[in-house]
Amino acid sequence: MVVNYKVDPTTIIDNGAKIGNGTVIWHFSHICGQAVIGEKCSLGQNVFVANNVIIGNNVKIQNNVSVYEGVIIEDDVFCGPSMVFTNIYNPRSHLSRKHEYRKTYVKKGATIGANATLVCGIVVGEYAFIGAGSVVREDVMPYAIMVGVPARHKGYMCRCGLTLKFTSNLANCSCGTSYKLNDSQCFEI
Repeated sequence: MVVNYKVDPTTIIDNGAKIGNGTVIWHFSHICGQAVIGEKCSLGQNVFVANNVIIGNNVKIQNNVSVYEGVIIEDDVFCGPSMVFTNIYNPRSHLSRKHEYRKTYVKKGATIGANATLVCGIVVGEYAFIGAGSVVREDVMPYAIMVGVPARHKGYMCRCGLTLKFTSNLANCSCGTSYKLNDSQCFEI
């Protein structure tokens, strides 16, 4: 099987890395040998992908993002410029805590805004929207809009990117998709 992807000559790809068809990796990036990157992804300038990271299909990772070991990103996720993943909850320079990595899961269709920080060990739900500069310390519900430091729940967003307005626990988006609220959880119907 021939794999066809585009990589800038300044990028370093370690032996063993798996990169899917149609993926583009821009300047000064580094992909470690045990990383898995899906098809039709775009990794901007100065992106680092560590060992044991899994990135799904059609993921957009903008400039200056480091995806550290323990991060799993599903399909159709957008990671804004200079957003931050972590993998140790309480790092200390003088202590090795590689055995304490906490997994972070970013579910299908989620958006993480520029300069946002995800503290390790959380799950960002499907189609959630993390506002620019937010600091997320806890799990994020599907379709939730999270903003601030620390990030707080401010509403819900359709998979198309429009804010949902609920009446009697139901919302109809102009794109034709409908949603229901059940105990503050948003579900597509």
